[in-house]
Order: sequence, then C-alpha cells, then structure tokens
Amino acid sequence: MIAMRAQAIDTVAELFEDDPRVAVVLAEISVDRFEPVFAHDPARAVNVGIMEQTMVGVAAGYALEGFHPVIHTITPFVAERALEQLKLDFGHQQLSVLVITVGGSYDYGSEGPTHHSPGDVQALLTIPATEILVPGAAAEADQLVRATYANGHLTYLRTQLVVNREPRDVEFGRLLVERRGTQATVIAVGPMLDRTLDATAGMDVTVLYATTLTPFDAETLNRELAGDDVIVVEPFYAGTLAGTLTAALRDRPVRLHAVGVPRAMIRDYGTPEQLDHVLGLDAAGIRRQITSAIG
Repeated sequence: MIAMRAQAIDTVAELFEDDPRVAVVLAEISVDRFEPVFAHDPARAVNVGIMEQTMVGVAAGYALEGFHPVIHTITPFVAERALEQLKLDFGHQQLSVLVITVGGSYDYGSEGPTHHSPGDVQALLTIPATEILVPGAAAEADQLVRATYANGHLTYLRTQLVVNREPRDVEFGRLLVERRGTQATVIAVGPMLDRTLDATAGMDVTVLYATTLTPFDAETLNRELAGDDVIVVEPFYAGTLAGTLTAALRDRPVRLHAVGVPRAMIRDYGTPEQLDHVLGLDAAGIRRQITSAIG
C-alpha cells in the first residue's frame, strides 16, 4: 500500500511536469523523493536547507510571480515554526500555496515532543480562509492535491502514516455518508474513519466522513443530522473543530462532543498505533468515549 506522503509527492511531480506554473520549495525534508522535479526544471524547484521560514517566503515570491507553489516538510516545522510567515506572506496577501505535511500529531512518536504536532490544524485555522484537508488514504491525497493546487488559496494538506483500509471517492468540500442511524451523528476525520466504523459497529448512529475541514460541508451535516448528539473523532487536539461545527450547526440545538488527542504534553514514545492506544484513540477507546457521550 502506497503511503499518503509518497502519493502526494508523486502527484505533485506529475503536476510539475504538466503545468509549467507549478513550483516546489523544500526545506531539506524529502529532497530525495522530489528528485524527478529537480531534474525536470531546477528553475522551479528550490531546496533552501533547514530554514522553514525562508521556505515559506521563497514560495510567496513564486506566488507573486504567478506560480502555484507547493511546500513540504514535517508538520511542526511549518505549522508552528513558520506560522507567522504563512499568516503574513500568504494569508495577509491572499496568495496561493499548497502546504503538504507529514508526521501529523505523533507519527514521529519515537523522536519525542520536538516532532509532535497535535495542534497544527488549530494553528492553521487562525489564518482566515485557509483550506484544511485531511485525507485518510493515498488515493484521497491524490484527488485532493489535484483539486486544490491551483485554486488560489492557502491550502494545508495533512498526510499521516496510519491510513484507512480502503480509499473513498472523496470530493473537495464534501462530507461522505458512511452509515445512517437515528441516535446520534458521528463525524470521522481522515484516518480516523476505519477505527470509528469499528468503534460504532452495532450502534444506531449516522457516521459521516470528513476529508475537507474548511470549507466545511454544513449542508450535508444538517441534512443527515441524526439525534441530539454530534461526536467528532479527530486525529489532532480534541475540540479543534468545535468552532467549525458550532457555526455549521448554529440553527440546531445539539450537544457537541470531541474525541481526539488529549490536551496534554505527550511524554510517551512509540509507534502511532501504540500512542493511539495509550491516548484512547484506538477503536476500543473511541467506542468507550462515544458510549459515554450518548449514554
């Protein structure tokens, strides 16, 4: 099974060859994976070294010249370390860039807290009009990259190591209906889908699948809403999407519950699967939290 990051990079490389307006700016991470890009047209591909803020600034220069820049690095190195540059160089100037990250939340759990980033999506949501994409499989990353790389927005695409068993035919800006029930509504984000479906097996709940977080598909959520409880299962800090869902459901009296990474420093080391278990984000832990929420 091809990894999400590998697929996203392969898709960018193909777009780079097909569209002369695509530019790639790196900060040392994954340079080897982008070798076809550098070989094809080094004038549109730059590795600035371990300087993530500079990477963002150079990408903004490409955008000002009419290019569609793509930047890529490990999640905390851009979502946190270069947040101000993203805010000013792209958000303030309303420029277009596709930011592709790897290592979301604790995929690099063996590297410790310097490589943890469960707050990345919450940080990017502070920049108005940012598009947030969280695919759950490699094929979905391909679809979302193609749909957004040249659409004129600051777009953040989060890839992770753990993927769902089968990709879905996702559409930018749309929720998918995975299962219909009557007791509650559960929204599974990206790679949380499989474990959420496992966790809710035998439960009378609607399960919706989200890969585009902003702009959020409020229309489908309101149409498919079941029961008075809405539970979001998110692969980052619990409550990150609370504001988004509150706005989407502003005319509906519901109880909102968040299942996600606990808001505490992660001091354990291990694989993503091991940390999911410790933090209650495996199927069993998710089921316990959903059962507790809806009674």
